[in-house]
Amino acid sequence: MPLTFFSLGSGSCGNCYYISTESDAIIIDCGVGIRRFKKLISEYGLKMSKVRAVLVTHDHADHIKAAGKISKEYNLPVYATYLVHEGMDRNWQSSVKIPRENRHNVEPDEPFQIGDFRITAFLLPHDATENVGYHLEVGEHRFTVMTDVGDATEKVKHYIAQSTHLILEANYDEEMLQHGRYPEILKERITCGHGHLSNKKAAHALAENFHPDLKQVWLCHLSEENNHPELARKTVETILRSYGIVAGVDFSLEVLRRKIPTGPFFFK
Repeated sequence: MPLTFFSLGSGSCGNCYYISTESDAIIIDCGVGIRRFKKLISEYGLKMSKVRAVLVTHDHADHIKAAGKISKEYNLPVYATYLVHEGMDRNWQSSVKIPRENRHNVEPDEPFQIGDFRITAFLLPHDATENVGYHLEVGEHRFTVMTDVGDATEKVKHYIAQSTHLILEANYDEEMLQHGRYPEILKERITCGHGHLSNKKAAHALAENFHPDLKQVWLCHLSEENNHPELARKTVETILRSYGIVAGVDFSLEVLRRKIPTGPFFFK
């Protein structure tokens, strides 16, 4: 079954991903502004008429900024865990709340079906009210989104090993963070195991759980202050090579851009 993936933005300025088959589409997170969302949807010919639902990973503003507006304007159901829905209600940075009739609760590790997509949410460590990744099964495709990942847990490793297409956080370079201008309390928050995943930790988790069916990896949610796209790519490629895995040969590796779209990508 053909699959299309498009990133409208990936980073602290706003995260939003569009994944579609020929008949159905899913949006994961809505952290870009509503005007920018509409502009990009129109410019790139993405069809809102195909969208069946919005999936939300967690309740931080860069993932939910326009969720309520999109749900209300397009009358779309929004799927999240109960705690994430509660957190979105409390988040003052999300001015328009999701209509009650459009709220759907998901349970981690319990698959559910939306159109062509069989979806499983799974818990990820992050300092939000709660945070999940999503694993989407579509025909032979196994598409996993893991953003804002505090640590490479067993769940992270499990879903790397299950994926044919993977969005994986590579938020910061350890030396840039260590020697950068962030205050110590923020550095500790990022590295504490409930913050973000470094380039090196992402690379080792990927290398240790790599398998021949993995076709495409996108590095996501890069820090503007403590990372750079080419540095993230080079770090991951170098560590993978130490395991005998060659990006560009054994699989494709891309870096999702923070403030501008990346894609679309098409898969048969």
